[in-house]
Amino acid sequence: MTMTTTRDIVEPRADKGFAADLRGLGPVGILATLLIAFAGVPWISAILVLVWVRLSRTPLADIGYVRPKSWITSTIVGIGFGAALKLLMKAVVMPVLGADPVNHAYHYLAGNRAAVPGILVAVTFGAGFGEETLFRGFLFAQLRKVLGKTVAAAVAIVAITSAWFAIAHYSGQGLAGVQQAAVTGVVFGTIFAITGRIWMLMVAHAAFDVTAIAIIYWELETRIAHILFK
Repeated sequence: MTMTTTRDIVEPRADKGFAADLRGLGPVGILATLLIAFAGVPWISAILVLVWVRLSRTPLADIGYVRPKSWITSTIVGIGFGAALKLLMKAVVMPVLGADPVNHAYHYLAGNRAAVPGILVAVTFGAGFGEETLFRGFLFAQLRKVLGKTVAAAVAIVAITSAWFAIAHYSGQGLAGVQQAAVTGVVFGTIFAITGRIWMLMVAHAAFDVTAIAIIYWELETRIAHILFK
């Protein structure tokens, strides 16, 4: 027979209580959510999300961290989808919205070989991992607690997270950045709402940004933007 001590009884209860507080919508849960959401740097927010998952005993599946059926297939699909989406945005969507074909916020990358390694790390880790974990994974999970899991709730969550994602791009990229992020946020958010899986979206987001860097680096922005619209 295994004896149960007072320590065995008290500590698990205290741990479960703290975990439940972090998962919940009380003061502790709201404070944790605000700290994560407004950490200021996407990859820091993402790391905080993973810490929150651990401490709150939240299943990783709740934030979309589900093992793909095939890592290779999901990665290839993500790369292809992300690159294609960026080209579509540059050649069709942004011209329709009246955006300047030149991304002035990142135009310094044009022919700038020295700047490429740093920006590649930033978009792969910060955007692919950081922004997807925060905006699609964590915020979806938290908003579901408030709005529920109905189709109407999913539509509302996609709208809210996309708007938030778009506004977060204003300070660095201006109106054009907001417009692009709003569209991509809706696309990525809808896919996440349907699949509940985040790996392909992480790869797609990174591929989207890497394609954007390539277009700027080789000074193809204007050419691509004018393929259909002169």
